[in-house]
Amino acid sequence: MTTHTLEALFERLQQRGGERYTGEPVTHLEHALQCATLAQAAQAGDALVVAALLHDIGHLLHDHGGTPTERGVDDSHEHLAEACLSQWFGPEVTRPVALHVQAKRYLAHHPAYLKVLSIDSQRSLALQGGPMDTAECFAFRQLPHAMDAVRLRHWDETAKRPGHPTPALETFWPLVLVCQRR
Repeated sequence: MTTHTLEALFERLQQRGGERYTGEPVTHLEHALQCATLAQAAQAGDALVVAALLHDIGHLLHDHGGTPTERGVDDSHEHLAEACLSQWFGPEVTRPVALHVQAKRYLAHHPAYLKVLSIDSQRSLALQGGPMDTAECFAFRQLPHAMDAVRLRHWDETAKRPGHPTPALETFWPLVLVCQRR
């Protein structure tokens, strides 16, 4: 699916955001808004807040339907999201989005992290390569924006609370415009 304008992307999030986030107890929009709100509460920079808001937009850009992990499918949503978002944003937004799945693998190197993962996140972790080994962790830490992706990943795991109050999607639009590459 090609999105030609940033407005159309936001409209897609508004229109399809009410769909249940597959394998989780929240909708896509609830998850996105909770992530962005957590990023703001952590005093993340504007670009990382926008990355938190849009990190899972790839789930709304494909037509896999249902819960792909239950069928053994890795939907590669992070790559779809990065490709789409790179039309409007620079690497300070797109790279944490692209790396948030690798950040899960990085964090899973520590067994305690596995306890915070939902069942669907555990399934997707296995499909995405499982926990990183020590060498992979070292290489990951060297990547630009890797630690921003780790922060995003922590918010991602926390942002799954049904009915949790957040600002409306429209309140993030000015921030999105500030981060848009001119």
